[in-house]
Amino acid sequence: MTVPDPALVVLVGASGSGKSTWAGRRYRAEEVVSSDALRGVVGSGPHDLDASADAFAVLEAVVAARVGRRLTTVVDTLGLDAGRRRAWLAAARGAGLPAVVVVLDTAAQECRRRNASRDRPVPAAVLDQQLRRVREVVAEVADEGWDDVVTEPGDAPAAPAPGATGRDVTAPDGPDRTASTGVEVLLQVARFPWGEDPMGWLRGIALAADEAGFAGLALMDHLVQVPQVGRAWDPIPEPWVALGSLAGLGTGLRLGPLCTPVTFRQPGITAKAAATLSALNGGRAFLGIGAGWWEREHAAFGLPFPPAGARLDELELSIRVLRALWAPGTKAFAAPGIELPETTSYPRPTGPLPVVVGGGGERRTLRIAAELGDACNLVTSDPEVLRHKVEVLRRHCADVGRAPEEVAVTVLDLAVVGRDRDDVWARVERHRGRTAAATFASRRNAGTVAQHRDRHAALAASGVSTVFLATPDLDDPEAVLELAGLND
Repeated sequence: MTVPDPALVVLVGASGSGKSTWAGRRYRAEEVVSSDALRGVVGSGPHDLDASADAFAVLEAVVAARVGRRLTTVVDTLGLDAGRRRAWLAAARGAGLPAVVVVLDTAAQECRRRNASRDRPVPAAVLDQQLRRVREVVAEVADEGWDDVVTEPGDAPAAPAPGATGRDVTAPDGPDRTASTGVEVLLQVARFPWGEDPMGWLRGIALAADEAGFAGLALMDHLVQVPQVGRAWDPIPEPWVALGSLAGLGTGLRLGPLCTPVTFRQPGITAKAAATLSALNGGRAFLGIGAGWWEREHAAFGLPFPPAGARLDELELSIRVLRALWAPGTKAFAAPGIELPETTSYPRPTGPLPVVVGGGGERRTLRIAAELGDACNLVTSDPEVLRHKVEVLRRHCADVGRAPEEVAVTVLDLAVVGRDRDDVWARVERHRGRTAAATFASRRNAGTVAQHRDRHAALAASGVSTVFLATPDLDDPEAVLELAGLND
């Protein structure tokens, strides 16, 4: 945008819309007259609302003095008071100074995210009022006689609200690692051959995944290693502890469990763990969640294992509780089966924390994903099966009143990946056990990196946004780096 210079520039935007950042990047500090900054001068700090009257008295004096001298003056307040705006406009007219309004058009959810991260956030109800008032002001200033009214996007990407988009199932704060195939590939780590150095092995795998361009890293949540992956006495870590340790590495990876069973923890505890991971990882966390399926591990750890219908009821309830505990404010929450007198749960997630509903049950699971999830994760990459599941999901979306694109489709891709044909078949022989080689190769999508890229492109064409790649050959960081070509 081009603004006359000198000029009076009046900013309009809710708390967290980025007004001060916008002004600071375009004008000298002496040219910006900020109500927040002046609260810090005449009060105890920029958020000392008790000092507002004195701060605005100083602000009016400074604006009048600068405009009277025909100096560029950027008024950094909410800009929502029509009387003050008209007075500033009249002063500019009297001085022969051009007058411009700049509206910071930042998404409401982004304003809420920024506000929540502040030491002294504006109360949620007040911020909601500001957001509504900004929309009214846009219409008002068009009739006030300003030389120009400019709408500027916020300086940071708008953050979609949970459930508001189906393209990225992970948080937006971080590098875009969508491969040229059209999907993001996250590494699913299921085996942990870490020997005598568990943290060193985990660290090496995560750093290699980051170097190889993976969009993220997911861990299974099981109490005993599942027979499809290894032996019962093989190590399998508690995922929230392990993910928390990886959050400190400073990578660009999204981190989360795929999937955490609702039967393992009360939903409030899961909400707390996920929000903490989000805070530690700079908003790059996600939560894969499901109804649980393996009775043996429940029995081994003394956990109830209700029938499938009851577990699905718990899945639905859990997601509602998660949403309530992550939402602004501390109001009470009630739903069939639970009543919370308050929702005081801090830290809040740093930005959206996507919920990925695991499972392909067509009657209940996909409906829960359609109504409450940001994504559903299907344990299949078979084109025909996938096409059918996506059609069922879309029908459920229509039934609950959501657009299909609001719920992303992700897949858990069980794959054997080799450097060339000989290497692929050597890996098949190593892992197939008593299963016929051709059958195992087909079930595990055995192929080279190039062949898997072709499959991923076909998945993207069918509406898949994210692939969680699970391969049995993640013995060390070098094995992860061999997969880098999947992310080109």
